[in-house]
Amino acid sequence: MTASTVLLGLPRDATAALAGVGGFPLEKVIVRFRPVGNAPAIRNQRVKVTSSQKFENVVVHVRKSLKVKETDSVFLYINNTFAPALDEVVGNLWRCFKDANNELNVSYSMTPAFG
Repeated sequence: MTASTVLLGLPRDATAALAGVGGFPLEKVIVRFRPVGNAPAIRNQRVKVTSSQKFENVVVHVRKSLKVKETDSVFLYINNTFAPALDEVVGNLWRCFKDANNELNVSYSMTPAFG
């Protein structure tokens, strides 16, 4: 079989076909912060974050908002379920775990709360 009907339907320029792969539907996504346990509330509960940023930037934002010391721990969770890796891309987390309002729910705690 030298010819395939599937291959005939593919675009000739592979770079044009791959240009849209891996992109995010929104340039910025809304991240909503929710305190868990005795963690203080953050003034801005909803923040727009660039889709291509890593989750570590979200952690830095929460730490600055809470004004915690470098030695203090802050634990962040997606949908009260798991703590993503710091190198996870926010857009990927939003795409997989957004709620009905198209917001990524991030819970934070000063002590380990889940798992």
